[in-house]
Formats: sequence, C-alpha cells, structure tokens
Amino acid sequence: QMPLVESGGGSVQAGGSLRLSCEASGITDRRNFMGWFRQAPGNEREVVATIWRDTSSQYYADSVKGRFTISQDDPKNSVYLQMDSLKPEDTAMYYCAASTPTYGIRWYSASDYVYWGQGTQVTVSS
Repeated sequence: QMPLVESGGGSVQAGGSLRLSCEASGITDRRNFMGWFRQAPGNEREVVATIWRDTSSQYYADSVKGRFTISQDDPKNSVYLQMDSLKPEDTAMYYCAASTPTYGIRWYSASDYVYWGQGTQVTVSS
C-alpha cells in the first residue's frame, strides 16, 4: 500500500480552480513536512507548497503565493491544495510528498522528502 494517495487533478481553463487531495497512510508522526511538488516536461521537480504538520506552518513557492492554499485535516490524515486563478504555466504533474519526522528538513528541497505519491496531472488551457 502506497503511503500517499493523491486525487483531484484534471483539466481547467485559465482562471479556474482545482483542489488536490492527499491522504497519508501509516505516516502518523506529525513532526514532518507534507506538501506538493510539480514537474512539467523537461523541467526539474519544484516545490509548490508544503505544511509543517505539527504547527500547520505553511510555505509557498513565490509563483503560487496568493493563488494556492495548502491545508490539512488531522482526523483524515490528509493534506489539500486549493488552486485558484490557475495559469497555463501551472500545467504539470503534481506530486504529494512527505518528509520523515526530522527537524532540519529543507521544505523546498525534493531530496529531503522520502515518501511520494503517484502523481496527478493538472492541465490549464488558455
């Protein structure tokens, strides 16, 4: 069983909204980051938004600040990404990721995350 299962991707026109969901199984220690990365063809995987689950502190890439909101639901052990005012440049495969329960994790660095979902495609047309 995969520890992270995503849902909610799809196709939308520019200016539209989508909500991604990620449910974690077996990752119960809350002293970790859980969030979203994305990767477009030919590009490196980049951070979108992440949350330190213990305090709900949120971190965002500059490109999505003010448009995307990350949140969590503790009883459901889930993290969500509300994406508003979507742009064509947001088109990518979006991956849910979680770090180990360790301090000193670089929230923006994909290499510091050890659990990954299978990815969900987001396509924004102009």
